[in-house]
Amino acid sequence: MTERIAIYAGSFDPLTNGHLDVLKASLAVADIVHAAIGIHPGKKPLFSFEDRVGLIEAASMTEFGEDASRIKVVSFDGLVIDAARTVGASIMIRGLRDGTDLDYEMQMAGMNETMAPDLQTVFLPASPSVRTITATLVRQIASMGGNIRPFVPAVVADALEKKFET
Repeated sequence: MTERIAIYAGSFDPLTNGHLDVLKASLAVADIVHAAIGIHPGKKPLFSFEDRVGLIEAASMTEFGEDASRIKVVSFDGLVIDAARTVGASIMIRGLRDGTDLDYEMQMAGMNETMAPDLQTVFLPASPSVRTITATLVRQIASMGGNIRPFVPAVVADALEKKFET
């Protein structure tokens, strides 16, 4: 039987409980899931690539136990379809929070299907408890000293609090 390999791309800056929710669901549809961190030279992320890798790995170990070994963290700096080919993925995971996400993701799925017909996009709806979480809002709340613990894994909350210490 062929191993099912998926790619789940994002900035993960920072990793949120919403990201973990999608990763958990991804493990039900794929044997290996590559969390692909997009690296864009023009953007200055809050956390370095190495920090994001460490946070994803630590949170995955806490959340998924031995299944965390099925999550691999990689970087990419071009088209996600090229990153998918590089890791041998046949499934592209996309999380959906609401109808706005669906409209955008459907457009992306159509474009990606034209460029990479062998790559199947799988939409995974976010659980109700994490639908409102965005990394952008988490960064904003953290930068103003707000409580981000309900929105991110503990290891990420610790890192954010340290990052914004005054």
